[in-house]
Amino acid sequence: MMRLFVAVAEAEGFAPAARTLGVSAPAATRAVAALEQRLGTPLLHRTTRQVRLTDAGGRYLQDCRRILGEIDEAEASATGAHGAAAGPLGVTAPAMFGRLFVAPILLDYARRHPEVAPRLYLADRLVDLIDEGYDVAVRIAHLQDSTLTATRVGQMRRVVCASPGFLKAHGEPRTPDALATLDAIAFAPIGPAREWSFQSGTRVRTIRPSVRFVANTAEVAVAAAVAGQGLTSVLRYQAAPELKSGKLKVVLADHELPPVPVQVVHREGRRANARVRGFVDLAVERLRADPALR
Repeated sequence: MMRLFVAVAEAEGFAPAARTLGVSAPAATRAVAALEQRLGTPLLHRTTRQVRLTDAGGRYLQDCRRILGEIDEAEASATGAHGAAAGPLGVTAPAMFGRLFVAPILLDYARRHPEVAPRLYLADRLVDLIDEGYDVAVRIAHLQDSTLTATRVGQMRRVVCASPGFLKAHGEPRTPDALATLDAIAFAPIGPAREWSFQSGTRVRTIRPSVRFVANTAEVAVAAAVAGQGLTSVLRYQAAPELKSGKLKVVLADHELPPVPVQVVHREGRRANARVRGFVDLAVERLRADPALR
């Protein structure tokens, strides 16, 4: 019943879940109803078109995924499959970083291990590995304590940059306070980012620049800066080609925060299956060797 409930919750319907598991829709409906009766609480909101998790159902789904994962690992270990790189592998990373750095590694890993079925999700948000069903994440962030295993593979500067033409016309800022009078381009994946942080000695300062252009992708923010629309604050790799070619110039380097760590994060630690361990090992090796992350 637990696997059937997970299938229904993920498919948001009894009929598609039943097809996936090879049972009839009425049988799936009865099984989940019996599970709800045994637990004494509704797990799903039902409508004529779809089903949605209740609060209790959401919590139960997390526990079911964890328990079923442990059962699958125990069965795989008992049959010797734990040592073979095979099966689904879910990987997530920031959009641009994932496209440039992670996707090539995953493609190489898939070529080496044809029995592995990779799934890559690129998004500029924090993806919950457990709740959203992914195995590995590459994150550019200071991570909070958690049950996840993290391996540091490098670091990344956050830089403020602008085109030489813009700086010639408006002057190069020498202190963060100068941003109050200069046009800025905000890169905000989710909502408008109106504050930039800088280091002054041992103190971190937050500045509200004069934002006139907001983009939800780094590529657009960098393109706007190249076009002379203002200064932008991005991770250095996001503007690396433009900085190398001279289309953009870094300013306020003396006021930058310490570099942000780049980390490979995964579940289960040493108990991770072979496909996860193999990909993590390859990703750590490749990313640590990349000069862009030093």
